[in-house]
Amino acid sequence: MRPAGTRHLPFGAALRDAGLAALIAAGLFLPMVGLRTDVDPNGALYLRTRWTDVLLLMAIVFAGRFLMRLWQEWKAGRQGPSLGKRFAGPLSRSGRLAAPALLLFAVLLPAIPGIGRYELDLGILVLTYVMLGWGLNIVVGLAGLLDLGYVAFYAVGAYSYALLAQNFGLSFWVCLPLAGILAAFWGVLLGFPVLRLRGDYLAIVTLGFGEIIRLVLLNWVSLTGGPNGIAGIPRPTFFGLSFSLGGGPGTFAGFFGLEPSPTHRVVFLYYLILALALLTNWVTLRLRRQPLGRAWEAMREDEIACRSLGINITVTKLTAFALGAMFGGFAGAFFATRQAFISPESFTFIESAIILAIVVLGGLGSQLGVAIAALVLIGGFEVFRDLQEWRMLVFGGAMVLIMIWKPRGLVGSRTPSVALGERRTISAAMVAEGRG
Repeated sequence: MRPAGTRHLPFGAALRDAGLAALIAAGLFLPMVGLRTDVDPNGALYLRTRWTDVLLLMAIVFAGRFLMRLWQEWKAGRQGPSLGKRFAGPLSRSGRLAAPALLLFAVLLPAIPGIGRYELDLGILVLTYVMLGWGLNIVVGLAGLLDLGYVAFYAVGAYSYALLAQNFGLSFWVCLPLAGILAAFWGVLLGFPVLRLRGDYLAIVTLGFGEIIRLVLLNWVSLTGGPNGIAGIPRPTFFGLSFSLGGGPGTFAGFFGLEPSPTHRVVFLYYLILALALLTNWVTLRLRRQPLGRAWEAMREDEIACRSLGINITVTKLTAFALGAMFGGFAGAFFATRQAFISPESFTFIESAIILAIVVLGGLGSQLGVAIAALVLIGGFEVFRDLQEWRMLVFGGAMVLIMIWKPRGLVGSRTPSVALGERRTISAAMVAEGRG
């Protein structure tokens, strides 16, 4: 007889659930992993079977689903609330310390011993996606508008900078704000047709908008170069000093008396994207505390109630699309000047999916969560690179486990934009009973 107050873990139900998950995994992994096309020494193709790998994956799925079901049952018992209260304090304090620690690490990264060109390039890539995630977070996280075509504004910013710099000879610092303005203009153009759409319908329209932009870039050969793209995009300068390896008085190395090195340009680009990302974060945090930011959050919670309060939904939606697109345009301009070559293949739907995954994984509306998610998603690919063909499978499984463990994102809660710091006494003239 069980003692009073204990819970019986339904092992039978957990086994049935795990068995069903293993059967589903078998249906997925049999064609993807179990069958592989190889080339024999004579150059002929043949089909190689890998049933052992399929059975191993089925066993992993079975064990994972079984343990997850038991964990859910145990957490729903008496131990769950006590553990939550026990660890709530340390977790909240660690969350407050995470942002300054990450910022300090990002600023000091080029000066850390052992950091080379590879680590700096990876840092630039991560910061680019952090900036894109923060820009999309305005639209999806704060305003609650599901946008699946955010890569279109990324492409508009990149092509705007490339065309302005090549055809008019403008510098990066002049083209950067122009690229952001043009991307914001296209964001407003997208916002007008979707003012009455919500949810899945909005997602479908924004997905179509992103594909329209990609097809235009692909087929307007006379302007964009079509599938060949645009090459020879000018590099940015440091107050007019170029990062040429030849040295001389007009170069960065020659002006400061340094040995010419390609690392100088990489470090400059790293701090440039770090400054752009911090600018995006600062503007977003400031706007969240303004009436516009509170209108975004109100619209995200309930658009009908937001209308009943007299908030102009048209202006609120258009500003969200425009500001999110503007920061996407800034990131696109940086991408173009960093790569010195752009083509439509760099702006496919998978890029929008990755940016949206960063926002959802980090936690809707959470700035810190988006930064951590970008580090996990983009840096995680490099951690699993040695696994070769298993990399995507392992990485995808890790993402599934994270979303099961933290369904609201890595940082699912955040400080409210507006909150009363203390209880206050209300004047008798303000209320009928005299005190509040």
